[in-house]
Amino acid sequence: MSIEIFRNVVEQVGLVIDAAGVLVVVAGIFMATVRLLTAAPVPLGKYKQFRQDLGRGILLGLEFLVAADIIRTVAVTPTLESVTVLGLIVVIRTFLSLALQMEVEGRLPWQSEKSGSRQTG
Repeated sequence: MSIEIFRNVVEQVGLVIDAAGVLVVVAGIFMATVRLLTAAPVPLGKYKQFRQDLGRGILLGLEFLVAADIIRTVAVTPTLESVTVLGLIVVIRTFLSLALQMEVEGRLPWQSEKSGSRQTG
């Protein structure tokens, strides 16, 4: 298998994973909206539950998008410039993920559930 064929295959895999990430975000929006419109009232309140559901969908979609960027950058164009751009993308998406994690669960991923509830409650 030549290098060009390998790069083309990896590029296509990256595009499929990108598409999956977008699909997950769209499906998350759709499911959160359906839940908002059809579910019985919840103790959190419908608005807060809707925001948490949206956040979960976006978080999962971001994971797919970061994975696709890593695959394409490392396997297709491993130049210093592309790796630097990838690093910036990962930093920005990681910040977004942490912010969404705080919004959805009220704690950072490395905090126990007790410390997260203590901070928000």
